[in-house]
Amino acid sequence: MIYFVLKFLHIIGATVLLGTGAGIAFFMLIAHRSGNAMTVAAVARIVVIADFVFTTTAVIVQPITGIALAWNMGYSLWERWIVWSIVLYLVTGAFWLPVVWMQMEMRTIAAEAAANGRPLPKRYHRLFWTWLYFGFPAFAAVLGIIWLMITRPV
Repeated sequence: MIYFVLKFLHIIGATVLLGTGAGIAFFMLIAHRSGNAMTVAAVARIVVIADFVFTTTAVIVQPITGIALAWNMGYSLWERWIVWSIVLYLVTGAFWLPVVWMQMEMRTIAAEAAANGRPLPKRYHRLFWTWLYFGFPAFAAVLGIIWLMITRPV
C-alpha cells in the first residue's frame, strides 16, 4: 500500500512540474506577445504565485517520494538511471531558481510601467528572453527525468 501512495504522489509531483512549467511558459509568452505592460504585470503576478504554490511544492515532494520509492523497491540510489535523474533534477533547479527571480523582476518592472503608462522597458525584454532561454534546458531536463522514471534503463 505504501508503494502505491508513494508512486501516486511521485507521479502527481512530476505531472505538476511538467504541467506548471508548460502552463507558465505559455501564459508568459502570450502576455509578452501582447506588448501590454498591464497584461504582462497581471499574468506575471499570477505566474509567480503559481510557481511558489505548485512548483515549489512539487520540487520538495519529488526527492522525498523518489528516495522513498527507491528504498521501498530495493533500488540503490547509485543505479545509473537514478543518478541521471538526480543530475537532471539539479540541472532543472539550476535553471528554475534564476527563472523564479526573473519572473518576480518582470512582474515588478511591468507593474511599474503599467502604473506610469509607459511601455515595457529594455530591461524587461532582456529578462524575458533570458527567462525564455533558461526554460528550455529546465523543461528538457524534466522530460528526461520522466523518460528515465518510465523506462529505467540499465
